[in-house]
Amino acid sequence: MQNTISFRVADFLKRFPPFSYLNKSQLEELATEVFIIYKEKDEILFHFDEAPHEYFYTVHKGAVALWNTTDAVIVDICDEGDIFGLRPLMAQENYRLQAKTEEESIIYAIPIKQFKPFTRENEQLANFLVESFASNTRNPYSSTHKGQLIGETIHFNPTNNKAGLNDVQHINYSKNIISCGPGTKLKTVAKKMTKNKVGAMIVVKNKLPIGLITDKDFRFKIATGTFDILDRAANIMSTPIITYPKQLTVTQAQMAMMKNDISHLVLTEDGTPNTPAIGMLSKYDVMLSQGQNPTTLIRAIKRAESAAEIKPLRNYVMNLLRGYLKQNIPMALTAKIIAELNDACIKQVVKLALEAQQVEPPVPFAWLAMGSQGRSEQLLHTDQDNALVFQNVPKEQFIAIQRYFLGLAKEITKAMHTIGYAYCPADMMASNPKWCTSLNEFKKLSTQWITNPGPNEMLLSIIFFDYNKVYGDVAIVQELSEHILKTIENYPVFLTHLAGSAMANPSPRGFFRNFLVEQDGEHKNQFDIKKRALMPLIDAARVLILSHNITGISNTWERYEKLAELEPNNKELYLACSYAFKALLKFRTKQGLQNNDSGRYIHLEALSKEEKVKLKRTFKTIKEIQELLNVRFMVNTIR
Repeated sequence: MQNTISFRVADFLKRFPPFSYLNKSQLEELATEVFIIYKEKDEILFHFDEAPHEYFYTVHKGAVALWNTTDAVIVDICDEGDIFGLRPLMAQENYRLQAKTEEESIIYAIPIKQFKPFTRENEQLANFLVESFASNTRNPYSSTHKGQLIGETIHFNPTNNKAGLNDVQHINYSKNIISCGPGTKLKTVAKKMTKNKVGAMIVVKNKLPIGLITDKDFRFKIATGTFDILDRAANIMSTPIITYPKQLTVTQAQMAMMKNDISHLVLTEDGTPNTPAIGMLSKYDVMLSQGQNPTTLIRAIKRAESAAEIKPLRNYVMNLLRGYLKQNIPMALTAKIIAELNDACIKQVVKLALEAQQVEPPVPFAWLAMGSQGRSEQLLHTDQDNALVFQNVPKEQFIAIQRYFLGLAKEITKAMHTIGYAYCPADMMASNPKWCTSLNEFKKLSTQWITNPGPNEMLLSIIFFDYNKVYGDVAIVQELSEHILKTIENYPVFLTHLAGSAMANPSPRGFFRNFLVEQDGEHKNQFDIKKRALMPLIDAARVLILSHNITGISNTWERYEKLAELEPNNKELYLACSYAFKALLKFRTKQGLQNNDSGRYIHLEALSKEEKVKLKRTFKTIKEIQELLNVRFMVNTIR
């Protein structure tokens, strides 16, 4: 008689990798050995530094959080079908994380002894596990570790894949190979190099590279008279030749040149001199590839003399973003780098606009980024939200000075449009007199929002209160921030209205835990990830951080991390919110890059089951943070 329980286990496992790589008989064999574990909420499966178990695990129902206990940070939350606890299988080492249930859970313990033989027989399964373990993800995006085989022990150095951000970009190389034989006269070599406009020539014998001649050799060995122009190539070539494989990153190429004190690398089929050359790499090639390096990009942006020159550099920024996502670079680091590059573009636009003015600014001012850019969360090309605040001036001078700054702001917003920032449909830009005014006028405006918190005031404050100074006088911005906090302190009911506004965002899922999609309009049947998932977390973080009178932190996950410090009792929830927001932002960014749009509206039918599960995993956190807002700010009292 068939074992009903093991049949159900096999039926579940076959839906998820790596078990989906097993055939039916292997699955049925494994399922009979699976141990089923029931855990209440907040129960520990294994502790940090605990000795390895005889099992690794997959979640059948519920959720399990993986904690870095040293930094008190949630690394991941495992949901239905997710695997975790691979260290005993892969490295035979003590656990580096703590696994604790987020809710009531049923977990399948997969016996390593019975599972391990499958890894030796199934390359696809083996690669999946190696990549999962190496990249610390259950569904690895990186293919860096493909091809490695699982032995009894895998020694993994976590710094290899992310040693430097230059490792993200594979370097482009020249396939235009110019070669000669060892007996070729140097005069012929020089003419051939000149004709083909190359700085180096490979010396080959029996079609294999044996040496290299560069421009430097002609300068130091021929021009000095050490050798004659009629001598042979073998006399001056550098040998033995140093070769590398073609799959080089920028960092690897730089290190190879520095290590060997050479300016050219010869690339061969297998990276050795025993196979023919397939390409050549010069220091110039490395320099060009560094156009997608953050430091080099910032230097190039600062050298730009027009918006037209900045525009292609922003395309490089997008290429950099794609590389970081592909290599699974942490989202916080990715967003920080992209935000710095975006800010550098805007700073240069402002500087160029100032240089084009016939007169210097009459008073100090500050250019503010608002909304997602103000929070350093604008990774894709979206619309611009900005403001210009200038120092207070006598009443009789106000109109003339505002006119000057409006002219400046129009030049800046026009240039921002040129480099890829669409104009704001609601005209929340510094080119609008409402958003280009004095410090006192902005104080009056913010006071009006706080003391008369109607729906329109809430909308404006939500966008404006996430501002960040991109350029100009920091003292002006500090004074404005202090005024806003002081006014909120005097009118605490504003926080209740702000919390109510945060809770007004529609739920991401319906009664049957399905995604709630748009019912009509252009995006009918699509899921609005911004309105239903990201904004609830953004709005909650804003009202909570303002309630603590904290300024200078506008980024959503940094707000949650600060809240975790301020409220130890809610630390776990806040860190879960930080994690969920980064996961959602990453998902939206990848969708946007994939579809060449803002990534806001998601076609659910195009998502895999695993992607849907990962999205749904964040919804529980949204519900919990909104429940906290409701209780703390008594939102029901204003409804």
